[in-house]
Amino acid sequence: MTDLGLGSAMAQETAEAPDVVARIMASRADLAALAVRLQRMDFDVAVICGRGSSGHAGVHLRYLLETRIGVPVSATAPSVITSLKRPVALRRALFIVISQSGRSPDLVAATMAARREGAATVAILNDIASPVARAAEWVLPLEAGLERSVAATKSVIGSMALGALLVALLADDHELVAALERLPGRLSQALQLDWDVVGRSLPMARAAFIAGRGYGLGPAREIALKMAETLRLPALAYSAAELLHGPRAAVTDQTPVLALRVGDETAEAVDALVANLDASHLAAHLAGGPDSRLPWIGDDHPVTDAIAMLAPAYRMIERTALAMGYDPDNPPHLKKVTETL
Repeated sequence: MTDLGLGSAMAQETAEAPDVVARIMASRADLAALAVRLQRMDFDVAVICGRGSSGHAGVHLRYLLETRIGVPVSATAPSVITSLKRPVALRRALFIVISQSGRSPDLVAATMAARREGAATVAILNDIASPVARAAEWVLPLEAGLERSVAATKSVIGSMALGALLVALLADDHELVAALERLPGRLSQALQLDWDVVGRSLPMARAAFIAGRGYGLGPAREIALKMAETLRLPALAYSAAELLHGPRAAVTDQTPVLALRVGDETAEAVDALVANLDASHLAAHLAGGPDSRLPWIGDDHPVTDAIAMLAPAYRMIERTALAMGYDPDNPPHLKKVTETL
């Protein structure tokens, strides 16, 4: 674990993320065997199931599956099964459920239904003794250990890394595997970065916008959720391209913008957003790229860079919460396990 002299559980658990990813990479033999089995199935569609932070890991995974495997991906709506009682035909589908606890009844029901309908069901879980683990055909353990803070951190980073590794093995993407091998070290470096200039703009803000595109969209949504639940601040995540349209009207000098830029074809949209805000004298907090305005560790692989950006963002949000007099580990009205039906 990276030693940052930390007090809150959120900070301590964020600092454990490099070790979580290192363990995932060290135990990838079983995952490689599963990838071989899935390659033989020749599925036509992938369906991802997850809520909250796990859903954001699913957004990151969606871009990977569509760009590396070339299959369309859908996010399932568990209420179709639990409330509307309608089965969904999923033969020749890959169904991936992502959860920290694996205990929410709707995720259990959706996984059981997908398996009954003929899908190959894979669960990315921190608790491998959970009901979702029993419902799925294959279980991929995060091995993140106990997470005490309501705000999930290391398990989210682990979920994104594990999903990326699964796709890299499915696609025989050796470049991505190599980048994932570098990720623990880069996360340790990223944990040392100070993004508190963003935090200082938040206590008096009316709202905040987080923008990303492609692999950066899932992390953008995750950062927005953490701001909302930990800082009690309305925070909205948009594609960098989308923010330039209708939502742009709501951006003012009282709504800070954090823009996540990864070094691939999506970078142009992020640059265009930042240039547009600059022209209106609305300075954006730009992370990533050669002109990064926030401290950055330098670009590597766009898939893993998007994950690494969570580390300084989590640290910034935790410190901002403490500065505002909030307990980052126990946001009001929330509990660790969400039991939706």
